[in-house]
Amino acid sequence: MTHGTWEPAPAARWEDAFLTGNGRHGALVFGDPEDDRVIVTHHTLVRPNNTAADTAPPRLADALPALQDALLAGDTTAAERFTDGRPLRWVRPFHPAFQTRVRRAPFSTGAATRRSVDFTTGVVAGVSGERRSEVFVSRADDVLVQYVSQPGPVVEVDLDHRLPGVPAELATGRGLATAGREAVLTLRARYPDSPLGYTGLTLLLSDTGRTTITASGVRIEGARQLLLLTRVRRHEADTCTAMDGETEGLRALVDSGGPLPDLAVVHARLLARHTALHGPAYGRVALDLGADATERALPGSALLGRPDSAALLERLFAAGRYHLLSSSGLLPPRLTGLWTGDWNTAWSGAFTTNANLNLQTASAVAADLPEVTEAQIRLIRRQLADWRDNAREIFGARGIVAPTHTDGVSGHTYHFSREYPLHLWTAGADWLLVPPLAHEEASGRRDPRVTGILRELAAFYEDFLTRTGPDGRIVIVPSYSPENRPQGGSWGAVDATMDIAAARHALRAAADRAPDPDATRLRALTDRLPPYRVNGDGALAEWARPGLGDRYDHRHLSHLYPVWPLDEINPYDTPDLARAARRALELRGSENDSAHGHLHHGLVAARLGDAARTEGALARVLTGDYFHDSLMSAHYPARDVYNADAAHTLPALLIEALVQSTPDRLVLLPAPPARCPRGRLTGVRTRFGARVDLDWSPGEYHAVVRPDRDANVELRNPAGATRLVLRAGEARVVSS
Repeated sequence: MTHGTWEPAPAARWEDAFLTGNGRHGALVFGDPEDDRVIVTHHTLVRPNNTAADTAPPRLADALPALQDALLAGDTTAAERFTDGRPLRWVRPFHPAFQTRVRRAPFSTGAATRRSVDFTTGVVAGVSGERRSEVFVSRADDVLVQYVSQPGPVVEVDLDHRLPGVPAELATGRGLATAGREAVLTLRARYPDSPLGYTGLTLLLSDTGRTTITASGVRIEGARQLLLLTRVRRHEADTCTAMDGETEGLRALVDSGGPLPDLAVVHARLLARHTALHGPAYGRVALDLGADATERALPGSALLGRPDSAALLERLFAAGRYHLLSSSGLLPPRLTGLWTGDWNTAWSGAFTTNANLNLQTASAVAADLPEVTEAQIRLIRRQLADWRDNAREIFGARGIVAPTHTDGVSGHTYHFSREYPLHLWTAGADWLLVPPLAHEEASGRRDPRVTGILRELAAFYEDFLTRTGPDGRIVIVPSYSPENRPQGGSWGAVDATMDIAAARHALRAAADRAPDPDATRLRALTDRLPPYRVNGDGALAEWARPGLGDRYDHRHLSHLYPVWPLDEINPYDTPDLARAARRALELRGSENDSAHGHLHHGLVAARLGDAARTEGALARVLTGDYFHDSLMSAHYPARDVYNADAAHTLPALLIEALVQSTPDRLVLLPAPPARCPRGRLTGVRTRFGARVDLDWSPGEYHAVVRPDRDANVELRNPAGATRLVLRAGEARVVSS
């Protein structure tokens, strides 16, 4: 089972529940026939935890010149005082809405239970004897659909908000109504000390039998089929009218203009509408490592106990693409994707933009998931006004500065402290723009939205990059390398390598699409940025400023940003800097074994052509017990802290190890892991407008390149380099 996974028992923990989603609504499905629970989530559900004053960016622009003077004069701790004195404020935490429950009266058939998720359709199924429950979240109709056949002689259905960590002060109210074969269940919730809240609504249909209202839901006797259609909405103030029209909207999905049709037919129609969108998106890219058929048939939990299994890697690749697609729509994935079963999500379940979100969406272009790239653009565009506030209030500049943490609604920078002066970080907007820019290259079409964002980012750099050194070069001050600090300095420093690379990348991209004389001015500014520095260990330094030493044992690899994802430093064009970057990677520790650190290490290694380190990164993740039975991952070993970083990033690492591209280069098998001696990778999208299918085995490879437009690119393969001239619509075969 490559394109799905299964378990022989219901999930005992929400972390092991199988997942489905459409990028707006999410569902965690336990698969228990006696108490069929489905936790409902929505990207917009974040709990208020601060006032408007707490979440405004700090007004520090007037103090910026003095800070710059102090840092340039050698006061290495000056940035620790660059604050408005507020305590650390976390962004609003992501939380679940409620769970739908279909509980069966004591009734045992002795039948075994099997639950499964089909990645090609997004359907999570639970089977026990004649009873079958299927759940999916429709991309076409934005509704959570659950169809249950042979539910049992008597079942009770309700919406239950009592999930782990739910605030005791959460105000809730219920609405229940029945008419014939239909019941409407409503759960209204209002956050403590806030006018904000959310409402969930389920339209419940039965084919036959008797429906009565109970204290918390409805009781159904004698039904052979049930269909539940569920939506949730976040709203302000008046919870009673928040779902006006939703009931009729759900009825319209069922109505065929006559008597209520067979519920199986309704379910099939809704599923077909959904799979017409989900199926092709999921199926664009696939990995086959020739795994043993017996191992492919194992449940996921058994496969996880075989870390060297090719079947495990196949399934994790497929699951990672499935979960990334399922959590991307209205917004890209959070730290937890689109899912949580607990109100106390680690790090607020935020979008963290200094590594985590960026790693999760790393495969968006190569794995041909434009849905992910579009979701990232939506996140950026809905926050631009707040990003302008950050630039103005903190730096006294035009343009935009992205926050390190965001709840998806507010884009203000307000999460900072002495050890994490995140308000000093200016590279975030550039990193968030990397997938949209790569998508432009792959498609051959410029997006005017991206052009507008780049124009604002360039304006920020023009206003911010005003300090120079004795050599006339720009000095980036203050500067921050997430989330590290230099030897001989503090967290807020000067000339972090990542900040230099981000400024150079953004200014060049803006100049390439700007009219003269704007383009000339931006290129001149780019040319004055400081060069990178190689330290006494022969490694690319994390800070280009002389006197700032490296702290190697750290989970982030921010200074290797010009290697991955930017391609500015690579073994082909900049071999000396590539060697220094490789040395920096060799010296880097893993600190607390965060999964994102291991995979980030692997991505950089793959760009540098270091197959051994790519293999090592994969091995650490596969042997570290990072994956739940759901095949969603954890942040730390031993499945500690539910987190999507590893699950969503693993496909990117495998693709990077096997196929890489730039607008003028194709690299085949740059760093194949030892655990992947042979296989087939199909559908990889390149940045020069082609798709690549690759077959490989020890000592040989066979690739088919299918270009959408003409291109003349350099082909790099294990044997060397050559030119590859491509013509639109003409497949080209290259092989060893």
